[in-house]
Amino acid sequence: MIKTLYVRIICTFLAVIIFSLLSSIFIGLFLFQKEIDHTGQNDMIAVGEEMIRLYEQTRPDDRDAFIQHMVKISAYPIHMYDASGNVTFYGLDDTDKLEIPPEAVRQVLQGQYYRSPGEVDQTFIGLPFPFEGETHAMFMQFSPQNENLVNRMMLLVLLLGLLIGSLCILIAARYLVKPIQALTQATKRLAKGDFNVEIITKRADEMGALTQSFNEMACELKQLEQMRQDFVSNVSHEIQTPLTSISGFAMAMKHSHLVAEGDRSYYLDIIIAESGRLSRLSDNLLKLASLDSEHHPFEAMTYNIDEQIRQIVVTCEPQWSAKGIRVELELTDAVNITADQDQLNQVWMNLLGNSIKFTPEGGHIEIRMTRSEHEIIVSITDSGVGIAPEQLEYVFERFYKTDRSRNRSIGGNGLGLAIAKKIVTLHQGSIEMKSQVGQGTTVVVRLPIR
Repeated sequence: MIKTLYVRIICTFLAVIIFSLLSSIFIGLFLFQKEIDHTGQNDMIAVGEEMIRLYEQTRPDDRDAFIQHMVKISAYPIHMYDASGNVTFYGLDDTDKLEIPPEAVRQVLQGQYYRSPGEVDQTFIGLPFPFEGETHAMFMQFSPQNENLVNRMMLLVLLLGLLIGSLCILIAARYLVKPIQALTQATKRLAKGDFNVEIITKRADEMGALTQSFNEMACELKQLEQMRQDFVSNVSHEIQTPLTSISGFAMAMKHSHLVAEGDRSYYLDIIIAESGRLSRLSDNLLKLASLDSEHHPFEAMTYNIDEQIRQIVVTCEPQWSAKGIRVELELTDAVNITADQDQLNQVWMNLLGNSIKFTPEGGHIEIRMTRSEHEIIVSITDSGVGIAPEQLEYVFERFYKTDRSRNRSIGGNGLGLAIAKKIVTLHQGSIEMKSQVGQGTTVVVRLPIR
């Protein structure tokens, strides 16, 4: 049973070579058999004419000895017919006698040349041979020795071609199978969780492209595994922090002698706040998981986006007014958009909430909206603390915080911007952030008008 690709390739190539050689031989014989027979007959006629010319010049006393000598030299057996139809055979030891048709004998006795037709088994020709004033019919047949020589030569060529081709195939098949074996070993390592696998190749063919694709896949899987580990680590950290606080203060309150009566309300507020953090974290994780799935509901409707943004500003008024922040609106009136209103509510709430959190007291926030032919552009600019340039490319990653201690104090978990980016992407839009430390931050959202 053939199991390996290496053996399959060799057997397939050998079968193809043998079939090709045999087919070529048979097709060549079919196409050139008549030409080969005609050329052979011309050669025999030329030899026969030279033999007759030599006989007429020398006039040997023993004709039979002369003809037998010519047969040995030319290797063409001869049948000699006299005018009465009697035949004398001059041949080699292993030569089979040829059956000459009577009409061929008569044609040659009348002084004409004769060529054997293509459908006969053996090729022969007939020449008029003058002897003592009478015309004899001399028939020369193609020698089996010559035919055997040609056959042996063709067989040798066939065997040599098969042998040389087989050696070349053995080398070529190993060259073809070797990268596949390397891919197989790398795939096994990848299946066992070893993502630090890379196949070095310089090939530019399909196998090289496959190897390059495999390396890219391994790299992406490694990144996904790292993201998974980071996600688990971040979730564990975000959960562990409030749980530690809740557990510690609950244990303290359990023992009345450890907590003064006046501090109980303060400890309960901390427990409630940390419970709220856990609840918001759970809600955000569920929100992201739902957005990542292909079955998240998308309820598109046409509504005024400028009115939606005004409602969000009014909803957040207790937060920004408590810090004395001035909010300026510059919105285009009556701008309709077809989108999921609840999802975009979440986007504006998260972005405005971040601006309020990181803008100091007495600062200001500007919200502008412009409309082009194909999209709506909403920008939210604050006068907050800003973000360092090297951190801007990471702000939309999940659980990323520019200042973990500061975010912890205001209840952030690093998922708000990730959720906003996911929702904007689902709406086929884009979101980007520009910021300078100490000068504030601008978030720009582009949404297509559908």
